Amino acid sequence: MLSGLIATLRGNFSPLRDANFRTYLGGQAISLIGTWLQVAAMGWVVWKLTGEATALGTVNALSSLPLLLLSPWTGVWADRLDRRKLLIYTQAGAMLLAFILAYLTQTELVQLWHVYALSFALGVISALDFPVQQAFLGDLTGMASIRKAINLNITILQVSRILGPALAGFIIGQAGAALAFWLNGLSFLAVIISLVLVRARQVRSAAAGGKSGSFGEALRFMTGQPRMIDMILFMILTTFFGLSIILNILPAVADRVLGGDATTLGLLMAASGAGALLGVMLVAPVVQSLKRTGVALSSLVMWMGLWFIIFGATNNLAVAVFALFMCSIAPPAIMTTTNGMAQLMSPPAMRGRIISIAVTVSFGMQPLAAYMIGRLADVLGIGTAIDVYAVALMIGGALMLARPALRAWEFSARPEDPVVPAAAEAS
Repeated sequence: MLSGLIATLRGNFSPLRDANFRTYLGGQAISLIGTWLQVAAMGWVVWKLTGEATALGTVNALSSLPLLLLSPWTGVWADRLDRRKLLIYTQAGAMLLAFILAYLTQTELVQLWHVYALSFALGVISALDFPVQQAFLGDLTGMASIRKAINLNITILQVSRILGPALAGFIIGQAGAALAFWLNGLSFLAVIISLVLVRARQVRSAAAGGKSGSFGEALRFMTGQPRMIDMILFMILTTFFGLSIILNILPAVADRVLGGDATTLGLLMAASGAGALLGVMLVAPVVQSLKRTGVALSSLVMWMGLWFIIFGATNNLAVAVFALFMCSIAPPAIMTTTNGMAQLMSPPAMRGRIISIAVTVSFGMQPLAAYMIGRLADVLGIGTAIDVYAVALMIGGALMLARPALRAWEFSARPEDPVVPAAAEAS
C-alpha cells in the first residue's frame, strides 16, 4: 500500500519531463509569488484606509464580478483564438495595472475608489485569463497528463501562497506596500518570457457562425452530464463558503481578532498556503486515485467546514494558524480534482468553454460571497461570520454525501475517450 502511494505521488510529477511545460511553470512560479505579494499588500492597504471588513469584501467582489459577467464570452475566445498569444496580452495588462497601483501607493495618492477600480479592471483580465490558462495546460502536456499538470500548476500556486504573503508582511513592515506592488509588476516579465519561448498544441473549435463553437453548445453538453454538474456543485461550495473566508477577511482577523499587524496577516496567509500545498501535493493525488470520488470530495468539504469552525472561534494566534493550515488542505484538492475531471469529460475543442462555465457558476459567485462575508463580519462579528460559512460547508458536504448516485459514482473517463455518456448515469 505504501509503495502504491509513493508511486502515485511520484507519477504526479511526470509532466515535468516536457520542456515546454517546465519553461511555462518556471515563469508561473515567479509571477505567482508577485501576485500573492499584491494580494496581501492590497488587503492591508484597504484595511488601513477603511478599517471595515465590508470594504475588504467589496474589493474582492469587484475583482470577481467580471468572471460572472464575461465568462460566457471568454470561454468561446479561449477555444477559438490562439491561447498562447491571449495569455501574453493578459499578463501584460495585469503588469500595467500593478505598476499603476504601485505609483499611486508610492506617491500617497491612493484612495479607496482607486483600489476598487483597479480591482475591477484586474478582474476583467482574470475573466479572460482563467479559462485560457487552464485550457493551455492541456495544450502543453496533452490530455493524458492534464490532471497531473493541473496538480503541478496548483502546487506552484500554493508555494507562492506561502512565500508571497510571508515576504509581503516583511516588505510592508520595512518598506511599505508600494514595493510589493512594484515587485508584482516586474514578476509578470517572467511568465511573458516563458510564453514567448514555449510551443503548444491547441485544438480550436469551429469558427463563429451557427451553433458550433458557441457557449450554448457547451452548456447543452454539460446539462447532459450529471456527474459534471456534481463537480460544479463541489466548486461552488468550495469557492463560495471556503475560499471567501481565506481571500476576503484575513486582514480583519489579523488586526481585530488576533491583535496583530501586517506580519500577522502574512503568517496567516502563509499558513493557508502551506496547508494548500500539502493538499495539492499529497491529498489531491490520493483523492484522484480513489474509486469513490464523490465520497472523497464530500468528506473534504466537511473537513474544511470543521476546521473553519475552530478558526472562527479562537483568538489565539497559534490555534488560528493551525486551524487555517488544516482547513486549507481541502480547497486545492477539491478544485484540482473537479477541474481535471471536467476537462477529461469534455471534447478537446470545448475545454475552454467548459472551464468558463465552471468559472461563471463557481468563482463568478464570489462577488456575492465576498460582500456577504464582509457584511456579516461587520454586523455579527468576524468570528460569527466565519462560523456561518463553516456550518454551510458542513451541511453542503453532508447533503452531497447523502445522495446514493454520488456515493456510488466511480470516475472512469479515459483521455482518449473522455465523454461519460449521460444515459449511463443516474442523477
